Amino acid sequence: MTSPVHVLGIETSCDETSAAVIRDGRQILSNVVASQVDIHEAFGGVVPEVASRQHVLAIIPTIQRALALANVRWEDIDCVAPTYGPGLIGALLVGLNAAKGIAFARNLPLVGVNHLEGHIYANWLTGAHIDFPTVCLIVSGAHSDLVLMTDHNTYRILGRTLDDAAGEAFDKVARILGLGYPGGPAIQKLAQQGDPSKLRLPRAWLEGTYDFSFSGLKTAVLRVVEGLESYPGLTRADVAASFQESVVDVLVTKTKRAAEEFGVRQVLLAGGVAANALLRAEISQRIELPVIYPPISLCTDNAAMIAAAGYYRFVRGYRSELSLDARSNLSLD
Repeated sequence: MTSPVHVLGIETSCDETSAAVIRDGRQILSNVVASQVDIHEAFGGVVPEVASRQHVLAIIPTIQRALALANVRWEDIDCVAPTYGPGLIGALLVGLNAAKGIAFARNLPLVGVNHLEGHIYANWLTGAHIDFPTVCLIVSGAHSDLVLMTDHNTYRILGRTLDDAAGEAFDKVARILGLGYPGGPAIQKLAQQGDPSKLRLPRAWLEGTYDFSFSGLKTAVLRVVEGLESYPGLTRADVAASFQESVVDVLVTKTKRAAEEFGVRQVLLAGGVAANALLRAEISQRIELPVIYPPISLCTDNAAMIAAAGYYRFVRGYRSELSLDARSNLSLD
């Protein structure tokens, strides 16, 4: 009987300071998240310099709490897996340097993890059996990527956003509608009171590709809201519902087409926008394959998903040098 592998994951790519301990890539022993949402809400979005300073304050207590909640000692940790990109460079450096210090001081292997890969591996923490090949839709504040995964840590980017990511579009449209930050939950809540059939907003299909574009949709919403009085009976809730439906329609349609073209066995959903209820419902209903997605707590940024991804790299022999640097524009491929 082999001993369990414990991975300490560290995530600081944006405005969440998180540390987690994962056993054998699938069991969460702890997952501590120190959120900065209340701080950045006043600015209507994340302020990079503020985020970095908050990470410095929170990183050590967060790591200590993750170890305590997991009821493990440093001697039980087999490797340290930090996010090293993509993300805000200052924020990334805080978590990465903390991980490098721990790895050096404790003589532990360092396994750098791509943040997007972490979002994908949140699905391995659901307990679901996952077969390859699979198509994964990653939708977050900065990314809208459609990925073919043929094995662990093996990816082919089928399509990505050409401008605004889905989550970014939600945040911008929320500001247009006078809603709070973050925009995703605010729009979903308002959309529940609206009727999407009252307004048909455009969809950028970008025919012949799996790429996404939501900038034009955002502009269309702005034009409608600026002239709302010329749309009798149309409410802001109707606009929110139509916007949400337009985004979901494009995401699901392209994911369904990719799943059919590449003959995958199931579809994975990942990223902060994966918490959207309409997206979950539509993708499960319209795709005639098993659709796997994480609980909402694992859709947003967290270290458990980073540790899970780190585990599969670690057991496959991947190691990072202590010279590993943060990369704000790190690509999954």
